[in-house]
Formats: sequence, structure tokens, C-alpha cells
Amino acid sequence: MRVRPDVPLAGLTTLRLGGAARRLVEAATADEVAAAVTAADRSAEPVLVVGGGSNLVVADTGFPGTVVLIRTRGVAARPDKERLRLVVQAGEDWDAVVARAVAEGWAGIEALSGIPGRTGATPIQNVGAYGQEVSETIRRVRVLDRSTGKVNDLAPAQCRFAYRHSVFKQNARHVVLEVEFALARSNLSAPVRYAELALTLGVDVGAQAPVEAVREAVLSLRRGKGMVIDPGDPDSISAGSFFTNPVLTSMVAAALPTDAPRWPQDDGRVKTSAAWLIERAGFSKGYGNGRARISSKHTLALTNRGGATTTDLLRLAREVRDGVRAKFGVELVPEPVLVGVAL
Repeated sequence: MRVRPDVPLAGLTTLRLGGAARRLVEAATADEVAAAVTAADRSAEPVLVVGGGSNLVVADTGFPGTVVLIRTRGVAARPDKERLRLVVQAGEDWDAVVARAVAEGWAGIEALSGIPGRTGATPIQNVGAYGQEVSETIRRVRVLDRSTGKVNDLAPAQCRFAYRHSVFKQNARHVVLEVEFALARSNLSAPVRYAELALTLGVDVGAQAPVEAVREAVLSLRRGKGMVIDPGDPDSISAGSFFTNPVLTSMVAAALPTDAPRWPQDDGRVKTSAAWLIERAGFSKGYGNGRARISSKHTLALTNRGGATTTDLLRLAREVRDGVRAKFGVELVPEPVLVGVAL
């Protein structure tokens, strides 16, 4: 376990924003993670758990407590009849896990290729893309329960997964230590549900395709939107999609223009496209007059074009949110975790 004082957090986030942590603890094992968090809790010190920093917006003033940097490693594959159980430590790079699954012929997470960050963050956000959500394959999440100091295993029902949401986002009670996935042992993907991906693959929606082809197609689509971390691409200096797609009541959805995207949900509500709303409210790709701008490739990503501050980024985010509210009466909700700031 490595402990350092006054460590700038900007270098630990994909937005490259944020002030310093009062103290940073690098934890290389699950036991070290639990010990660091528990010690800080006993001292009544604020705690922030950081993995890849791909979904964080940190205040310019930094964090006045202990930041626990998850650096745990380990992937174990365990055959289970026609499926495979993949047990992954929280600090493992997520895309490396997906790449291994595809290379080994393990299907179920191939459409989640190219998503930055660590595996421990995937159940928190219920990471999803191109018609897949990580909750579809999660079978167990091992956590530190900060209220008791004990390590427990949570079943999917206990995680309360929903669209970009889970029990882990409701409060900071649990720290994810390990995630177990159940994957199909197959060279063919799960059914392709996303129309854009199906078109790229040349298959019908609902059809299967080779897992390698799905991964490559997803990576290509993500690169075209600046959604794959690339030091040479300023559009990738972001936290990914800054706003979630709104899920509206049928009445609110009916009030949108007739050409607005509408995806009916099982509970009777209707999901629409945040990117569509943003563009129709007058915020085009590349919008912005300063160091924080909307990506030139994807309307949902807010980027640091160099030298921006968190204050700059949130000023732009508020402008976009307020413009959509004024135009359509829809409130956009931020997807990243806001630390020490509010929208």
C-alpha cells in the first residue's frame, strides 16, 4: 500500500480536471482496499474511491480527504457447463477484460468494447452500449460494506440494476472489490440489438455475429465518436457521454416533436435521445467559446480542449442543460459522478 499527500487528481481522470487529494492511497489488493477505506471511515475522514477516473468530474479545489486508488489485479476463468464464470478484480482494465473474452470465445460483453475505466466501476454505472448492459452478465458483486466493515457477495437482484443505475450509485455504502460474470462459451455474439451496430455488421437486428467482428465494429463506431481514449484525439479528453438519455412519461414524450427518437420501455415510459435534444436545442458538435467544448464528433461528450477547469466544463454543461429544458421541458441528468461540485 502506497500513501502520498497532496496528489493532483487531474492526472487520474480522463477529463484531466480536478484539484489535489489531501491524501492518496494506492491499494494493490482487495484487503488493502478494505483496510484503507475502513481506516478512513473510523477517522471520520471523507473517502473517494477511484479506478480509471473515466466517469469523474472533480472540483477544482480537489478532495479534502482520502482518495483510494484501486489497483487490484486478477482474472480467473472457471468453466460452468455450457457457460463460463469470469471472476475479475475491481482494478482490472475493463477493455482488456472484454478483449480477452473475445479472444477466448466468451460471448456476452463484446458490445461493451472500448469503454474506458476499471471493471469495478461497471456495476456501479450499469455500464451499457450498443444494446448491451453489463447487468445482463453479472452474477455476483463482492463488496466491502462500509456500514459493517464486512465483505459480502451481492446477487444481481440486490444490486438493483436499472438504466445507468444501481444500488451502488444511491450511496457510498458499498465499495466494489470483485465482479463475477457468466458468459456463453461461443464464437458468436449475443443477439445484436442496436440498429447502428447491426447496419455496420451487415446483419439484421436480433441476429448474431462473430464476437471478433462485433468488437471491431464497436471500436470503429466509438472511435468515430471520439469515445475511445486516444492521446492524439482531443475529442477523447472527456468523461464519455455527459448526460443520460432521458426516460420520460408517455405524456411528456408525446409533447416532443414528432421526429424525436422514441424507445418504449417495459414500464410504460419512453426513452429519448439526449444527443437529439441537445442538437435541436441549438448546441451543435464543437459548440463552445472556451477551453471546454462539446466534442466535434459526438454531441453528448463535453471535452477539455486544453487548459480547461472544472468550472469551465460545468458552465458549459449548465448552458446545455438549461437550453434543453427551455426548448423541450426535459431535464437532462449528468452521467458522470460529480465530486465536490453540483450541476
